[in-house]
Amino acid sequence: MSRATPGAATAQQFSGARSVARKLALQALYRWQLNSGPWQDLVQEFADAEDMPRADRDYFVTLIAGVTGAHAQLEGRLTEYCDRETRLLDPIEHAALLIGLYELEFQSEVPYRTAINEAVQLARRFGATDGHKFVNAVLDRAARILRPAEH
Repeated sequence: MSRATPGAATAQQFSGARSVARKLALQALYRWQLNSGPWQDLVQEFADAEDMPRADRDYFVTLIAGVTGAHAQLEGRLTEYCDRETRLLDPIEHAALLIGLYELEFQSEVPYRTAINEAVQLARRFGATDGHKFVNAVLDRAARILRPAEH
């Protein structure tokens, strides 16, 4: 008979809440690409989103503030890792790449495989048919450089 590990449900709930936070961040960053503004406006706009009660709200704020605050740096990185200009990227794939790259570069507690997988899943769910393959390739290239000890 197997026993549940204490805290296992909590870890799973935490992981799920972060996934929802990433989904909302993707939607917010998509909107931000089309009509930029202060990151605080995005947080306020998405505060009443249907999925927000299931999200890790603090992590959502971290992602939005982090990606918008480091946008120039992240765009520079994307230029290094992409085979096309970032202005030509699909907005959904672009947002997924920004989230994944932000996590790889600034959220060292997030394992690189998690950062890549979550971004790929977002691109698969919301992006173009094969966009997730592009997101995977770009973030894998980034992880080799940003997280060589993990990769």
